Amino acid sequence: MNTEDYRTILKNSGLRVTPQRLAVYEAVDMLHDHPTAEEVSRFIRRKHPDIATGTVYKTLDTLVEKDIIERVKTDSGLLRYDAVKDTHHHIYCTHCDRIEDYYDEELTELIYSYFEKKRIPDFTIGEIKLQIVGRYTDNREKVKKR
Repeated sequence: MNTEDYRTILKNSGLRVTPQRLAVYEAVDMLHDHPTAEEVSRFIRRKHPDIATGTVYKTLDTLVEKDIIERVKTDSGLLRYDAVKDTHHHIYCTHCDRIEDYYDEELTELIYSYFEKKRIPDFTIGEIKLQIVGRYTDNREKVKKR
């Protein structure tokens, strides 16, 4: 995405477009590895050293509340952020605490088909996201993009 795309999405969500919101949204989008708030803050400081860490946290909360980005919690309790709105699942490595996007249309169709047949009483499913938990065998710290 480009700056104009970020502006449009913020406006369409009913938010005022501010330099802080643009910087935080852009950072989460550009850091494709599901960054933490601290990682977003460090990324932003390179271009915007005047944006406070507290502002980053508040802005992340606002973007989550407006469904612009998503909060992803790891098994260790670490909160990460995801700007990808396409239907996808996550692979979570318990060794390096990283999350990777996982796209598999066949798996997604299988899950949705299952729940169409096996409805949950008094519950409407809005979205299903699978988190596959495990460990990379080579213990790599950086997860390769699939």
